[in-house]
Amino acid sequence: MWRRRADLLPRSYVDTVLASGGVPVLLPPLPSGAREALRAVDALVIAGGADVDPASYRAEPHPKTTGVRPERDAWELELLREALAQDLPVLGVCRGMQVLNVAYGGTLTQHLPDDVGHLEHLPARALFGTTEVRVTEGSRVAGMVGDRCTVSCYHHQAVRDLGTGLTAVAWAADGTVEAVEDGNREFVIGVQWHPEQDIDARLFAGLVQAARKRARVRESW
Repeated sequence: MWRRRADLLPRSYVDTVLASGGVPVLLPPLPSGAREALRAVDALVIAGGADVDPASYRAEPHPKTTGVRPERDAWELELLREALAQDLPVLGVCRGMQVLNVAYGGTLTQHLPDDVGHLEHLPARALFGTTEVRVTEGSRVAGMVGDRCTVSCYHHQAVRDLGTGLTAVAWAADGTVEAVEDGNREFVIGVQWHPEQDIDARLFAGLVQAARKRARVRESW
């Protein structure tokens, strides 16, 4: 087997973006250049993946925190800060929601079972769990998925302290934050679950709609 570095994206993200009417573009981790990279796109998805390096939110690592990729963290945080500066629509998925929270100055719970006392959010390696989620009525997320939904989940970390400017708008029964949004922006949303796993296009369709609106604004400049 070839032992080479690779920048990969699960096909389910590609399929869900396509099903939502968008065109997916992969932005691999780079040392710099987020501003230039974002000129090629009309919205940003921060996908799921490995644990976020606790150093990015000034914490010591938990023994269960593994697989950190500091170069990916740095790139995605730079992308998010630049996307917010450009007022681009943003959707964070699972780890992506956690990175979004860190970008806003928040912190993470590094091993959720320590807090909630069960493994339902990550039942087994390579096996998605399901979670019942309650969503705040009137929130942007509720406008797309309703006030209650059953979602696919695969995570052992979660939002602890919310970043300044973000609002929690969905929770699991055990109190885990399942979605956040920035109410002062048209579309900046993070969800702890995996809509792409079920090819659930509702959130991605909302993102694509916001991206089209943003593209029209750009064309008028």
